Amino acid sequence: MTVTSRRCIDLAGATDAPALARQFTTGFLADAENSRGHPGSPGATDAVLLVASELVTNAVRHAPGPCTLCLATWDGGVLIEVRDTSAALPRPRVPDITGALGGWGWGLVNRLADDVLVLSGPDGGKTVRTCLAW
Repeated sequence: MTVTSRRCIDLAGATDAPALARQFTTGFLADAENSRGHPGSPGATDAVLLVASELVTNAVRHAPGPCTLCLATWDGGVLIEVRDTSAALPRPRVPDITGALGGWGWGLVNRLADDVLVLSGPDGGKTVRTCLAW
């Protein structure tokens, strides 16, 4: 895999982080589509936005402090990484249909991404890495 473009953004562990992640991802995808000379499919773009947003949301909800979102493209698709400060591994939960307690994000990420990997960080945190094909 040869990376053609890579960008990262540091986000505070605040409630506006998922919206900032979506904004950052939208700009990144627009630039990637322009450099490829053709747009990606709307479904692929929506999936990348949702996965990036859910990973950042999970970092804000379950890890204290800031997180970092990194996006990269290669010929086959998009790599999404979120680094946070918690060593706790993501785990599936029973979704709360009222929406109050969440439980939907990790299942969505695993369903939409072609590959999901959790890496322990040297600083005690972790990185969740996902790949989505164009």
